[in-house]
Amino acid sequence: MPKPSNKNEFIAAGMRIMFRKGYHATGIRDVVAEGGVPQGSFTNHFGSKEAFAQEVLDHYFMQTQAIVEEALGDHSLSPRGRLLRYLDIITDRLAADGYLRGCLIGDFSIEVSQVSEPLRERLVAIYREWLRPFEECIAEGQKAGEIEDRFSPQDLADFLLTSWEGAILRMKVEQSEEPLERFKKIAFTRIFAKGS
Repeated sequence: MPKPSNKNEFIAAGMRIMFRKGYHATGIRDVVAEGGVPQGSFTNHFGSKEAFAQEVLDHYFMQTQAIVEEALGDHSLSPRGRLLRYLDIITDRLAADGYLRGCLIGDFSIEVSQVSEPLRERLVAIYREWLRPFEECIAEGQKAGEIEDRFSPQDLADFLLTSWEGAILRMKVEQSEEPLERFKKIAFTRIFAKGS
């Protein structure tokens, strides 16, 4: 009879620790202690810390995609309302963590993109995939006349996520929702508004 896999426990523990300590400060012993799993089984599942980090990142991105679908897939709201709904869901989750934890995709972007080419390449792919539903929602809003169309849906989606990640970084520094609310107020008054 095969032994039960500890892979999910490792990934969950890795995500918790990497949120607290970052990629570089997270050691395999930390993950083993956090997950309560045997250290020897780590190498049965992951060839390296880098490979492990990619699986943690992929797991986090799957959770993010579920939030995107929850918000942008809610067609009872207008396209503009769906974009705001996404930001509000994220704001509520960040508030529940006391504004101490941000976005693992953003954290990895800062920490690993210059030291790990495989992780950098994975982040590039994640950003492309993450942007797609926002581009579609914005295009729908532009077609309906709800969002001004001076910029392409691709540019606006990129602006939205890039600026939002910046607001999350400031939120962590200030441990306050103010950077998030400031971004939403300005972006949805000026940028994601009807054309004049």
